[in-house]
Amino acid sequence: MKLTTAIIAALLATYTCSDCAQAADKPNILFIYTDDQAPWALGLSGHPDAVTPHLDELFRSGAYLVNAFTTTPVCSPSRAGLMTGRYGSELGITDWINPRHEYGVGLPPSSLCWTEVLQQHGYTNGLIGKWHLGVPDRFHPTRAGFDYFMGFRSGGTKVKGAVLETEGQQQTFPGFTTDVLTDYAIEFIKDHQEKPFVCCVHYRAPHAPWLPQPESDLEPFKDLDPTLPHPDYPKLDVKKVKQKTREYLGSVHGVDRNVGRLMQTLDDLKLADNTIVVFTSDHGYNMGHNGIWHKGNGHWILTEFPAGTENVPRRQRPNMYDNSIRVPTAIRWPGVIKPGTIVEETFSNLDWYPTLLGMAGVPLPADTILRGRSIVPVLEGKSTDWDNDFYAEYSTKHQSHTHMRMYRTPRWKLVRDFLNPERDELYDLEADPTETTNLIHKDTPETNAAIEKLHAKIIEQMQEINDPVLALVQE
Repeated sequence: MKLTTAIIAALLATYTCSDCAQAADKPNILFIYTDDQAPWALGLSGHPDAVTPHLDELFRSGAYLVNAFTTTPVCSPSRAGLMTGRYGSELGITDWINPRHEYGVGLPPSSLCWTEVLQQHGYTNGLIGKWHLGVPDRFHPTRAGFDYFMGFRSGGTKVKGAVLETEGQQQTFPGFTTDVLTDYAIEFIKDHQEKPFVCCVHYRAPHAPWLPQPESDLEPFKDLDPTLPHPDYPKLDVKKVKQKTREYLGSVHGVDRNVGRLMQTLDDLKLADNTIVVFTSDHGYNMGHNGIWHKGNGHWILTEFPAGTENVPRRQRPNMYDNSIRVPTAIRWPGVIKPGTIVEETFSNLDWYPTLLGMAGVPLPADTILRGRSIVPVLEGKSTDWDNDFYAEYSTKHQSHTHMRMYRTPRWKLVRDFLNPERDELYDLEADPTETTNLIHKDTPETNAAIEKLHAKIIEQMQEINDPVLALVQE
């Protein structure tokens, strides 16, 4: 039987209204995503110099996920994992996308992002800030489940006076970028408060450079003699580390101040009780830790550089230290998560996809490959058999060339570089949580057993996702 156009329209209208009615009961989601946010740069984490009152309050108001990680310690593959719940190697994104040399690279349009699923269930979604998953229009955020975009598609922009896209046009904004993005996020929330919304605020801070800064962000640190994580590291450039620390903490303070503005907006609009708030980052950061600064594509920050780095661009030290892959993460879910909850289970950025859908009460899409798992049962306080092992990958191609694969348990961590085996590492995280002593060549039954077990786990994971680097292993 053929349906007339009028009948089809009526059926669609009925479906749409029903969908909207269901959506009206769903929680809003405010997803705050920073760039290069160190897990240690919080007052709540115990850092003696960090000034983060608003973040500390947010972390205390819900669940603090102390073992949250990202599967790749640089921007683009981490962001791809967030959006799709899959590893960067499955998507052809294993390092940060350089728009000057990789203009045509981006998140595959065929990927079904969690934002698209929520959009299909009545949510209005906005992205304010950094995208870094492709510059051409075919990779535009509005083709990945966002109804609204204001920000920048590439990897970076100015701290002040940034050129940002708004209403499809490029415009120069004279103010501080973190403040400008917050202004637009607040307007998005105000404009869409009547129906369920997802507001993703992707700050470019505290990504370097950190200056200039508003006086209110500079003031707490301008005369600071900062505490260093590894002050006795051989040939550490202490002066440079301290200067960078002051600037970095000022940038984090700017993020904190603006998070306070977002939270106040929810209170003022009486949306706080029906809004899930997430705070996390694309990866961590080092500031003198293990003699380096920056993230996975770290740089030695020494007065004399190690032998063998003479021809390494910018004296880089590619790494998968915990400070590079651990991300400060909080979830406030009023009425479900008790304030002051500490979640010690290992959480991955791939887990956001099923977790956010689960919190919204939206079923997972059928026939979509997801590598993550929902942590909702843990957040609800239910007993679960949660696996705390964690697998990560990092293939670099810009400043360095590596094929690093990592497997981490609560005790052991093995890093294999299948392109540079001399860079392999093994750490006993219980005895050495700061990863100062590489045990890869310590020939003992215990270390040999750990290497054998974790190496097998790495290969198993690579086989499961059909990692193209497997060809190197099999040669």
